Amino acid sequence: MATTTGGARPGIARPASIRLPGIVLGVGLGGFVDGILLHQILQWHHMLSSTDQDRVGVKFYNPDTVPGLEMNTLWDGLFHTVCWLSVLLGLAILYARVTHHRRRVWTSRVLWGWMFVGWGLFNLVEGLLDHQILAIHHVYAGDGRLWWDLGFLALGALFVAGGYLLQRGGRPFDPDAPAGRDQARPA
Repeated sequence: MATTTGGARPGIARPASIRLPGIVLGVGLGGFVDGILLHQILQWHHMLSSTDQDRVGVKFYNPDTVPGLEMNTLWDGLFHTVCWLSVLLGLAILYARVTHHRRRVWTSRVLWGWMFVGWGLFNLVEGLLDHQILAIHHVYAGDGRLWWDLGFLALGALFVAGGYLLQRGGRPFDPDAPAGRDQARPA
């Protein structure tokens, strides 16, 4: 793992943090799960599927028509592009910070914990911004949509809390330690 100097004692190297790459990866992967599961497989919503009731005046593109579905699919694609860039950025940061024993970091509780935190943050930000503040789409546009939206937010909060607890249970990642230990704690 790359090392950085800093901390309480100058001159002592400490492992670089994997918090940022984990969170960025989690945001991208959480977005992919949302887009693939809710937009494509279940087809519960698209990026602009509730703009007939939004709070910002975005033109409504009815996803039940071919032109409306085309516009919603375009915006879904732009959303997936942002998710893809987030995953690439997270991988690039992780690659830059972990220079030894890269395979071992993928089994660490710390990396996976931070990825769950990132996924939860995605749910919270996207759920508050798109579902509540802008109201451009909802998790499920049918009856009880508020409950679906609140469930999405609750799932995000659980992922943040669970991911934080998971990474707290990990041990610091030491590239020179024996491979059998759970490692990767530097946050």
